Amino acid sequence: MDKAYVYIVKCSDKSFYTGYTNDLRARMVKHNQGLGAKYTRGRRPVTLVYFEELPDKSQALSREAAIKKMKRGQKLKLIERADQKEGIAKIIEKE
Repeated sequence: MDKAYVYIVKCSDKSFYTGYTNDLRARMVKHNQGLGAKYTRGRRPVTLVYFEELPDKSQALSREAAIKKMKRGQKLKLIERADQKEGIAKIIEKE
C-alpha cells in the first residue's frame, strides 16, 4: 500500500489548515499556487509546520479527522512537541 501523510500548514492569516495527501511536496506546491483547498486559496502563502507519515489513506483520514477536532492550543502543542524543522526543510528544499 502507498504511504499517506497528514499535515498542518500555517496560513498567512496565522490560521491552521489540516489535510492529507500521498505526495506532501506536491501538495505544498499546489496550496501555494492557489490550486489546493478552497480554504487556503485566499490565505497564501502557506507554510508546512507539521506532518505525520502513515501506512495508508484510511489511517491518514482518521488521523486528519482527529487533528481537525483539536483546539488551536492542542495543535500548537502537537507542532511544538514534534520539532520537525529538519524534516520539513528536506521536503521544502526539493520543491
